[in-house]
Amino acid sequence: MTNTTATRRMSSAGRIAWGFVALLAILHYDFWNWDDRSLVFGFMPVGLYFQALISIGAAVAWAMVVKYAWPTHIEEWAEQAPDRDAPDLAGQTDNGAGDE
Repeated sequence: MTNTTATRRMSSAGRIAWGFVALLAILHYDFWNWDDRSLVFGFMPVGLYFQALISIGAAVAWAMVVKYAWPTHIEEWAEQAPDRDAPDLAGQTDNGAGDE
């Protein structure tokens, strides 16, 4: 591992995105709605409505994580040119060793 990859820091937006994920994980256990029998829109239990909102929030949170906290240095590493001695898909090396 090079020094540049070892010292990478997450942006403040990335920290906020992960904080939002953690908040949603905590709010997912909505114990305050367990005994509430009221209906939202006249047909949906409030607990189910709250879980629907959590699901929408989770989609937003993961979109934020992908946009602001994605480890791009790993993608850059993976997209680099392959090593000459690395085997190709056929199990042979690029330098001809293994050709018959």
